[in-house]
Amino acid sequence: MNWEELIELETKKDYFKSIKKSILSDNKHGKSIFPYPKNYFKAFELCSFKDLKVVILGQDPYHTPGVADGLAFSSGIDSYMPPSLRNIFLEIESDVGIRNKIVSLEGWAKQGVLLLNSYLSVQEGEPLSHAKIGWEIFTNKVLIEASRKCNVVFMLWGSYARSKKDILKGENLILETTHPSPLSAHRGFFGCKHFSRANAFLEKHGTKEIDWQLT
Repeated sequence: MNWEELIELETKKDYFKSIKKSILSDNKHGKSIFPYPKNYFKAFELCSFKDLKVVILGQDPYHTPGVADGLAFSSGIDSYMPPSLRNIFLEIESDVGIRNKIVSLEGWAKQGVLLLNSYLSVQEGEPLSHAKIGWEIFTNKVLIEASRKCNVVFMLWGSYARSKKDILKGENLILETTHPSPLSAHRGFFGCKHFSRANAFLEKHGTKEIDWQLT
């Protein structure tokens, strides 16, 4: 099954219809929702199932206007680097010697990195506001399907992401540590070396490594 088939199958189900109703209700009540609807499935559009190598799991999109672009941890505002992304870049520089300044992570996605949030939408200024409208049913199915491919690297950062380990199937590399948020990065994220470990695993299994340099 590829992403297109999975999305087509799931969007016909009652829970997904409920997601749509919740978002429409928010819109009718004047609430702004991020990212824009055209970007809800951007992670799947840029990273095909065939090319999938790495899954980086976030929780919900940024709730500030313009920042959420449909890719976990990525920024849609060229001049704004969210704190968690800044710490991700610091770890990459320490780990593999690459310094990034581009805040859009599309370059990673196009190489086979699925930048997946568990909840694909959020109300402006209200973190986790769409945590219970049904998105998790869909993204859990995505994680299970991704893990069935085998030889995929899963980066699970923070207690929420790490809780997903139990639903993963197949022979994969699961890398766990604290969240890159400034509140927790110093408790394990810095020094985790997930980016070099991911590439070592991919190379071992005859898969082209990820170039973590964004251009």
